[in-house]
Amino acid sequence: MSTSTPNRVDVWFEFASTYSYPAIMRVEAEAQARGVPLIWRPFLLGPVFAAQGLADSPFKTNEIKGAYMWRDIERICAADDLPFQRPSRFPRGSLLSARIAFAFSDARWIGAFVRRVYTANFADDADVDQPEVIVALLDELDLDSQDIVTAATTPDTKLGLLAQTEAAIASGIFGAPTFAVGPELFWGNDRLEAALAWATGPKP
Repeated sequence: MSTSTPNRVDVWFEFASTYSYPAIMRVEAEAQARGVPLIWRPFLLGPVFAAQGLADSPFKTNEIKGAYMWRDIERICAADDLPFQRPSRFPRGSLLSARIAFAFSDARWIGAFVRRVYTANFADDADVDQPEVIVALLDELDLDSQDIVTAATTPDTKLGLLAQTEAAIASGIFGAPTFAVGPELFWGNDRLEAALAWATGPKP
């Protein structure tokens, strides 16, 4: 047995992902409590699904699976005391938010921004696909929304997010949220604790 404490956890997430909502709302606090550094890794599920031969979210193409997922999310959010309202459009686009999260992944405020976007989508049913909604969220956080949006919409940022999505596919990521500790992948809200344990504990 060997130890390596603490390893960082890369948090791969997509703003349209239902199970990412409860995971993202607690990951930063859980990691800080264990002294585990986080790296925010936004990516796009559309190309990931396309690489799997899927034209849409499996929760839309499979009605039985989709019905289960919505009820499961309701239970999870109730248990975590999180507000939840099923989005009136699913999956809802969130490209600008993803680009912001990519461009400012190491900013001190990025965790608060990411949580605010998820809350807007899954608790407030706000149309986070609209730039004015995201600008308002940035303003609520007392951030320079104009400079942030400008930086997030440069060609380099757009290409960078696509490259990060390709890196997700290459590393074996097939859904969100995924927590990566080096080459070890932990998929799903219910695997967060396992990822943090792997980052801080002994490994076989």
